[in-house]
Amino acid sequence: MGARRRRVLVALALGVLGAAIVLAGCGGGSSSGSGTLIVLGASSLTEAVTKYGESFEGAEVKPSFAGSDELAAQIKQGAKAEVFASADTEYPQELFAEGLVEKPAVFARNELVIAVPEGSDITSLADLAKPGTKIVIGDPSVPVGSYTRTVLERLPGSEREAIMSNVVSEETEVSSIVAKLEQGAADAGFVYVTDEKGADGLEPVELESKLQPDVEYGVAVVKSSGDRAAAEEFVAGLIEGEGQEDLREAGFLPPP
Repeated sequence: MGARRRRVLVALALGVLGAAIVLAGCGGGSSSGSGTLIVLGASSLTEAVTKYGESFEGAEVKPSFAGSDELAAQIKQGAKAEVFASADTEYPQELFAEGLVEKPAVFARNELVIAVPEGSDITSLADLAKPGTKIVIGDPSVPVGSYTRTVLERLPGSEREAIMSNVVSEETEVSSIVAKLEQGAADAGFVYVTDEKGADGLEPVELESKLQPDVEYGVAVVKSSGDRAAAEEFVAGLIEGEGQEDLREAGFLPPP
């Protein structure tokens, strides 16, 4: 959490703007009165949570996707929301400790992969250490960046340093990493398997199992929710209902 906490002021600043946007979107009223369920989700959940929300019958779901750190900052700033779905378990636990969300639960798992353009000469992790290779990774404040550093920390020091010296950008959302790869602005990037599968013109370079981090997604009901019953129903569906089916279809692994 050290690197994350060094960036908490930036995340909180972004959260102020995000909170204003969310509040504007719901008119500042309670979701119980409008039948609206605002779900703040990590950007890697965009496909699965959007699909689940469209079929959810408990309320009209309005998802908002961004980096997990920015979404947590929005909640701290008082943004109207019913559910928080993060790409890790640390941010939900942090908000729980601060009394802002109910007890979190793990609802999905994922894996990290190196995404490269189709036909790339990069076929292994070792290739990332070659001079001149342009790599994009996640900022340490977001889960994908933290997971990436877990992988790199398991490498010999010289190899880790060579790879980090080739990093040309650190993004605050996994979707931004994918975008740079699709645009040809980078040769390789660390992303989730689910994001690589949904990208155009990219292919995966798998990591050895001994390097693979434990990628777990946490979800919680926001305590200030205006529709607690619908929020709890939505979360239950993510864990073991229709939402779980949509997650599996998008390539996520079941919770432990």
